[in-house]
Amino acid sequence: MTKVAIVFHSGYGHTKVVAEEIAHGVRNAGATPILLEIEGPSQDFKPLLEAATEADAIVFGAPTYMGDISVGLKAFFEASSSAWYTGAWKDKVAGGFTNSFNASGDKLHALMSIFVLSQQQHMIWVGAGQPASSQGTPAPTFAVDEINRFSYSIGVATQSDNASPEVTPGSGDREFARRYGLRIAQVTGKLTGIL
Repeated sequence: MTKVAIVFHSGYGHTKVVAEEIAHGVRNAGATPILLEIEGPSQDFKPLLEAATEADAIVFGAPTYMGDISVGLKAFFEASSSAWYTGAWKDKVAGGFTNSFNASGDKLHALMSIFVLSQQQHMIWVGAGQPASSQGTPAPTFAVDEINRFSYSIGVATQSDNASPEVTPGSGDREFARRYGLRIAQVTGKLTGIL
């Protein structure tokens, strides 16, 4: 069975919600999600690295802080040099997601940081595969129930208000994450011949 590791850091719980929705989508595809939460930059990353290496795909996620990924994921990326030296992640499927308080907040830069790491590791990147919600209309409305309301194609970008993760990010962002998890699992299954 296809295994998809979801490696993420979440400062206030909102990014964890997105990770859990991606896991839901992975399960909907008949694959097995493995949620690997980063506690902080000084933890022992060896167990997370080993679990990620055992998976067929790795999806990376973090909140966007000050225009880039949070320090927890940055530290994990630095620790992943051990996988780089051995080529352990070469040709694994990769994807990425981020969440922030602002509609933009330079989330594209955060996703690009994740993308660059995946390419350093010689992974196969899978984009969002979801058209923008405003496609065909004069201007985006950014309604919280719209899927891919901010028109991202490289990965999943969501927004949460300064409220409990139980209520934000909104339903459209959650559905976007579920669909991405489904897509990641399906593409991985095709490439590995498992699904």
